[in-house]
Amino acid sequence: MEILAREVGVNGAHGPLLRPTTLRVRAGQVALVAGEPGTGHTPLALMLAGRMAPSAGEVTVDGQASPAVLRKLVAVVDAPGVTEPEDALPLKTVVGEELSFAGKPAGRAAVRDWLTRHDAEQHAATRFDRIPPTVRTRLLTELAAERPDVRLLVLDCPDRHCDDPHTWWTVARQHATRDRAVVVLCTETSARLLDLPAARLGRQLQPPPFTVSNTEDETR
Repeated sequence: MEILAREVGVNGAHGPLLRPTTLRVRAGQVALVAGEPGTGHTPLALMLAGRMAPSAGEVTVDGQASPAVLRKLVAVVDAPGVTEPEDALPLKTVVGEELSFAGKPAGRAAVRDWLTRHDAEQHAATRFDRIPPTVRTRLLTELAAERPDVRLLVLDCPDRHCDDPHTWWTVARQHATRDRAVVVLCTETSARLLDLPAARLGRQLQPPPFTVSNTEDETR
């Protein structure tokens, strides 16, 4: 599978929400995409998922432009104001809702078992906004990966919760498989802390994504 955003941009009432950006990612790869706050992280995430129409350019999957297919194949994780869970909900409720959305058993016992398998049973009754940031990103990514048809996970600004980008970068690498790709949207500061080549919002010429193998953390 290959998803290509070719020179996609979004215009707003008072100026561009995202300047033309190109990004290509294939199964088995992780793409790190950096930009300053307000330069289009969430618009790009929603366009990759077929949930926002670009003002310019197009997004294709295996060469075909189909928002319906993108909506089936792409999950946007924790997008501010869009897919992030409500702060006041307990973790067990969030897990139940996500499992139900994925077509999985979502009763009390199923939620309890899921939390136990993911080493988070101690947080079951905790308000979601009080979940430790590293646990939050890990669990939301795991829940999105439960959806049977998802082939691309887009993590939208996990660094807004956590000062150490290495934690969510590790999660992103772990979820890139021969059948699935990952895109992580972050700030320029996080990209510098990771000291890794990153694609940039508002650019067309980008470094290649990281290819993750089964035996090595990553290769370029």
